[in-house]
Amino acid sequence: MRTSTVFKLDLKKIDGKGDFPCPKCGVIISPDDFSEEIYSILEVKSSGGRLEKLVILCNKCGSIIHLVGFELLDECEESSADL
Repeated sequence: MRTSTVFKLDLKKIDGKGDFPCPKCGVIISPDDFSEEIYSILEVKSSGGRLEKLVILCNKCGSIIHLVGFELLDECEESSADL
């Protein structure tokens, strides 16, 4: 049985449209990929209807990635509501 490597990735530090490489194997993980071929969603944590954390599994290398920094989405929603 292989041991999973665990990473924490802050979405505020990602450039572009949300795609990022797995910190261990480098496979590109895209929020637009719903096939679960590249990654699987393990846990979704929300509070007050807002996403706080997403835990995913890289299906290529078995790494567990904790995605944080979703408050940036809240800021974008608030900015567009002010327009």
